[in-house]
Amino acid sequence: VQLQASGGGSVQPGGSLRLSCTASGFSLTYYPVGWFRQAPGKAREGVSCFGSSRDSSYVTESLKGRFTTSRDSDKNTVYLHMNNLKPEDTAVYYCVTGPLGDNCPPVRWTDNRGQGTLVTVSS
Repeated sequence: VQLQASGGGSVQPGGSLRLSCTASGFSLTYYPVGWFRQAPGKAREGVSCFGSSRDSSYVTESLKGRFTTSRDSDKNTVYLHMNNLKPEDTAVYYCVTGPLGDNCPPVRWTDNRGQGTLVTVSS
């Protein structure tokens, strides 16, 4: 049972990236999947959640309009689409699951957390 975040990299302000959270050993379709980020010296920040019920999914209010989240059940992957990136988006991004069958926001986040992927936005 493993989560793996990928897709990070270096990009100029205004650029775009798509992060992937891929699961092995279980199906993401039945779990809420959250994206979080943590910048150096800052607290962890919730970014988005994609629920087992699509209707419960959301993006943090301050990131709406630039970030979206989606799921490809065939690829067992949840994506974070990031557009118009800004230097303040620089952080390690990682994904976490909630309990089986829960929606967004879940009653709690589990310890099932993938290794993060670094996003650097600079000119």
